[in-house]
Amino acid sequence: MASPLERVDQLESIEKDIASTLHNAGQAILELSKDKPSLKQMENHTANFLKTLGSVESGLSKQIGYLTQVSTGQPHEGSSYASQKVLQMAWHRLEHARSRINDLEKLQNQQIGRASCRERV
Repeated sequence: MASPLERVDQLESIEKDIASTLHNAGQAILELSKDKPSLKQMENHTANFLKTLGSVESGLSKQIGYLTQVSTGQPHEGSSYASQKVLQMAWHRLEHARSRINDLEKLQNQQIGRASCRERV
């Protein structure tokens, strides 16, 4: 079992990951706003965003689980809320991934269209 200081350190690490997640999201949006966005840069920022978001989610889940156990003395077993929330978040991530893939496909098609127009000239 982790000491209170270790818990605080873990929460500080989660806080840094949240800042990193927001930074990566901002970088991805900044890249999309450019006249000629780099697909590779966009993919890197998006991958980093998803990686740190997963880390934040995992860390917060562990902290919430710990708080649930210490506040009641045992794990909470009578609710399906956690499972429902996990499913809801999974669907949300899936829809977000689909949306991002569609956006990237549109950008790719635009780039291909521009390239083919240049070749004709």
